Amino acid sequence: MNTSTGASTGTSSLAVRIGGETMLLLPEKALYWPAEKMLVIADIHFGKAAAFRALGVPVPRGTTTENLAGLDALVDAHGARQVVFLGDFLHARAAHASATQQAMLAWRDRRRELELILVRGNHDRHAGDPAGALGIELVDEPHALGPFAFCHHPDLDTAGYALAGHIHPVYMLATRFDALRLPCFVVGRERMILPSFGSFTGGHAIRPEAGDTIYVTSGDAVHCVR
Repeated sequence: MNTSTGASTGTSSLAVRIGGETMLLLPEKALYWPAEKMLVIADIHFGKAAAFRALGVPVPRGTTTENLAGLDALVDAHGARQVVFLGDFLHARAAHASATQQAMLAWRDRRRELELILVRGNHDRHAGDPAGALGIELVDEPHALGPFAFCHHPDLDTAGYALAGHIHPVYMLATRFDALRLPCFVVGRERMILPSFGSFTGGHAIRPEAGDTIYVTSGDAVHCVR
């Protein structure tokens, strides 16, 4: 494993070897495949805040803008040519609200050079497919590409090494006096679970299985803790 520094984000990624390929675990809670110039993003949940507001829950605005700015920063820093979303691109039908859609379409107009692929997740099935004007290729899991199976759910039986999301994994770092929950990558022998990329998505504390290695992100760097 090696550490590398992002081109312009000022953060330190960590290189791991899986499926015979070198992949970068990014502090921004994403995965980068340098050989394919591909960003892999799990659980961005566009429109989640809008869905809560539609139910009368007073939550902050601006999460869509924040998520798109995060994508922009990673695309520019790594020179990505394609982005694969590992499910839950949209949170609910409320994600089709005008303000959310306009923000995503304006971003897409600036990023027409990017190839976008969405592996449908459970929220996508309820929310409905994203607007056709976004130019996203829609596929079902598992989506095979090279040595990998791109999935939403991490428990599928796949022919290739599985890259998945769904869990929103976080790991608890504890001392005698305090505890900290950090987003993490769960890297096993046959699958990797990515942290949730989206803001306002929460996390699920995981218990590593036999053979799992845990890499937490502080937002600035990725560290192996188990």
